[in-house]
Amino acid sequence: MPRASEAEGAFVTMSAAVGTGEDRDLKLYNTLSRVKEVFRPIDRARVRMYVCGPTVYDYAHIGNARPVIVFDLLFRLLRQVYGADHVVYVRNVTDVDDKINARAAERGISIRTLTDETLAQFHADIDALGVLRPTHEPRATDYIRRTDGATDMIGLIEALIARGHAYAAEGHVLFHVPSMPDYGSLSRRSLDDMMAGARVEVAPYKRDPMDFVLWKPSRSGEPGWESPWGVGRPGWHIECSAMSGALLGGTFDIHGGGIDLVFPHHENEIAQSRCAHGTAAMANVWMHNGFLMVEGEKMSKSLGNFVTIRDVLQDWPGDVVRLNMLKTHYRQPIDWTVKGLEETARVLARWRAAAAGVEAPAAFADGVFEALADDLNMPRAMAEVHRLEGGELAGTLAAFGFPLEAGEREALSGIDEAFVEERIAARLAARKARDFAEADRIRDELAGLGIALKDSRDGTTWERAHSGMERT
Repeated sequence: MPRASEAEGAFVTMSAAVGTGEDRDLKLYNTLSRVKEVFRPIDRARVRMYVCGPTVYDYAHIGNARPVIVFDLLFRLLRQVYGADHVVYVRNVTDVDDKINARAAERGISIRTLTDETLAQFHADIDALGVLRPTHEPRATDYIRRTDGATDMIGLIEALIARGHAYAAEGHVLFHVPSMPDYGSLSRRSLDDMMAGARVEVAPYKRDPMDFVLWKPSRSGEPGWESPWGVGRPGWHIECSAMSGALLGGTFDIHGGGIDLVFPHHENEIAQSRCAHGTAAMANVWMHNGFLMVEGEKMSKSLGNFVTIRDVLQDWPGDVVRLNMLKTHYRQPIDWTVKGLEETARVLARWRAAAAGVEAPAAFADGVFEALADDLNMPRAMAEVHRLEGGELAGTLAAFGFPLEAGEREALSGIDEAFVEERIAARLAARKARDFAEADRIRDELAGLGIALKDSRDGTTWERAHSGMERT
């Protein structure tokens, strides 16, 4: 599996050639409107997307990989439509947080040391998954107070106070929810549901129970930054409003993340950004991927099924993990199972074998593109991939993030006829012993080497995929 930077280089060349976008409409499901909409960027020359990234205090779990992979696919699709130089993708890093503070204190190290180490682990994991690096990967601590005039957290909080949407109280600054009449438009929850979902903290300094923290004081020994309200640190929600505003502007095209972030995180981002900038929208399209289950159960440490990306990569190749994550439509829940990974490995082996020896620039074939253009319809896109061969297949696999390296192409294109015959004989013996699982395994093993078997009453013949050179 090539590193993300190598895959990106291959994609840039093709996307620059393809990216006119004139007749290639995308339809995306908008959580805000609850319908699929034709995507119309604010500026075709600068399509802007923001996705909430990791909180870096420990290894990322497999559920964290889903938005990373899903929005990497959308990033690749946007680059093919508009051109690689015309898509700006921001995925933030949360490097100040109560969990980070607690873990750093537990280990006796600074939060910067902890978050540098954890971010490096995260990058290694997602590189193995074939994920392209975003255009920008801002760290929250770099946007608390800027000296270059860019939007920052303290500046946003000051603007919210000046506009009557926030107030200072006992070292805290809180957003006053009743000041925004249409608060809750993204999640469409009742007030009672919102209060329950936000785990509302009862505090005497709050004007309304739903008011949420923009800034809070730091106790002795905790990380803190100077501010007009004393030494403290930002609330979680204001971080994304500041980073997206600084890098993408007050209103941009697409905001993405997991479905669990709709409320309160994304709802609060909208409130902060709109009220601080005086805009009608923070992002025009809101996209959310569904939950991930493990073997039919919610992942949790108490159930013993908590799995990190690093754990999975010890047992499965990164490209298998990537395809397994993508094959379920992104808005649907996904059940992460060993059986599913095994089936995905077989599918990917067949695709790779069929593309062996073929080189092509990264670009989605027309049928695959049309499927992805319909709200990233991966089940339909996979059906289209099964119909492809030659350069269209090789180019599409590369566009998905599954390019073949030169050594792999050579290995797949070389055939040891004696070995193939030996494996066919072993398969026949397994079938006679009614060990059909072993027989299927041998067929898949050969398929992974580019060998297609054909069974008939006269025996088994084989051929190299798409070569037309049959052997008996």
